[in-house]
Amino acid sequence: MDLVIRNAQVIDGSGTPSYTADVGIQDGRIAEIRTEGPRPTGARTVEADGLALSPGFIDMHAHSDLALLRDQDHSAKAAQGVTLEVLGQDGLSYAPVDDRTLGEVRKAITGWNGDGSDIDFDWRSVGEYLDRLDRQGIAVNAAYLIPQGTVRMYAVGWDDREATPQELDRMRQLVAEGMEQGAVGMSSGLTYTPGMYAKDSELAELCKVVARYDGYYCPHHRSYGAGALQAYEEMVNLTRDAGCALHLAHATMNFGVNKGKAPDLLALLDGALDDGADISLDTYPYTPGCTTLVAMLPSWASEGGPEAILARLKDDGSAEKIRHHMEVIGADGCHGVPIEWDTIEISGVSDPGLASCVGKTIQQSADMRGEEPWVTARRLLINDKLGSTILQHVGHEENVQAIMKHRVHTGGSDGILQGFKPHPRAYGTFPQYLGRYSRELGILSLEETVAHLTSRPAARLRLPDRGLVREGYRADLVLFDPATVAAGSTFDAPRTLPVGIPHVLIDGKFVIEDGKRTDVLAGRSVRRTAA
Repeated sequence: MDLVIRNAQVIDGSGTPSYTADVGIQDGRIAEIRTEGPRPTGARTVEADGLALSPGFIDMHAHSDLALLRDQDHSAKAAQGVTLEVLGQDGLSYAPVDDRTLGEVRKAITGWNGDGSDIDFDWRSVGEYLDRLDRQGIAVNAAYLIPQGTVRMYAVGWDDREATPQELDRMRQLVAEGMEQGAVGMSSGLTYTPGMYAKDSELAELCKVVARYDGYYCPHHRSYGAGALQAYEEMVNLTRDAGCALHLAHATMNFGVNKGKAPDLLALLDGALDDGADISLDTYPYTPGCTTLVAMLPSWASEGGPEAILARLKDDGSAEKIRHHMEVIGADGCHGVPIEWDTIEISGVSDPGLASCVGKTIQQSADMRGEEPWVTARRLLINDKLGSTILQHVGHEENVQAIMKHRVHTGGSDGILQGFKPHPRAYGTFPQYLGRYSRELGILSLEETVAHLTSRPAARLRLPDRGLVREGYRADLVLFDPATVAAGSTFDAPRTLPVGIPHVLIDGKFVIEDGKRTDVLAGRSVRRTAA
């Protein structure tokens, strides 16, 4: 063997009880699992000494689209035991694009990924983006979802209108090409422009294309607030009618109107599952959300793209109309709930000169200046050119715990790595599940938790040789200490790495060894294979 891991507590990802074994690795795959008899030998031996050995964790909702190219260390994910990330989330990413669309999407999601000024955008198609990841070498593996908002931006633009038959045909073509080039499905951001301008009939037509390739639809749906249950039901019905598998992104029930309503969501999902629907979901184990400040605006204010948004914000009449929708009516960008400025904490800014805002809520900054919070928010949006990210403190712990116990639940960090004070989920999601929610709170057994983070997402991604500790499977593995594993990241120190995860392997190679990042770039694109 190339490597033998001895005396490991194997938590194989199936949810069944753990067992002690020696595990031999050869040519990047698990070659032998021995519980008794002659022990395998290898060029190198690692004594696990009771450490748990599990499959690598799969982050079903990641925003590392540029971070993997920008930061080859990428300890934010590698140190958590993440061996595969799913990119292209929330309907906005960087392929497929033409030159115009690329420039627009870079501006639109600066708050998620930076402006990209440090990146050589030498791709335009999905396949070319995945090729770039492979050519450069990346820290962890990556799969990709075709971003429906970007596709609409490419074919239709930023107008709030129905697509013409010709434009719809073009979108179908772009989705088909992306699937043929290796995408695993399609995402939407239905509270983000321009993707939110698509009616269900348009989305269904694109989902039918995805279904032909055995992919899945991953929507950030139209409301996580006032209309949350209706929005979930809309996605369930849409995908069933289209014959497409559904994966619900960051499936939360947020805002005061949804306190204690997780059982209503789960009953809806159970009914659909029992009736034959193909549904899964992901969550992060925290209560606050994270997005951009501009995402809070009503959709009509975003029509036309970033430059049109800034023009409206600079116009006093338009700005007052925006304020009224946000504070009184409840903008669709804020999920139909009137915004509460004391829940909106600035987590990052694009302009370092605005750093004094970071770590404060809009209300706190406004109070310090003796002005109304909308005045503060408007100024920040304009001065930071829409690049500010926020934490939105609107979640409920009982909802978080109820949803993570569901039979189709998987883990997703939704980790935005930009900003001076990012959400700690970017660096802590997976050890948070293992430490706080499994060991400390007992919400799930350790074996169940690992299954949620490994075999379940692998099944959704249709990966036949990942997600389990099995002979013949890829040696994407994590060695962690069940007694000490924990997230180091906090809201005050969000970039602190976890503890209790000494070794992480991808393709049988150590990317984390003795708790430290090696220089190995073993990650590759993981592409949809023919059904």
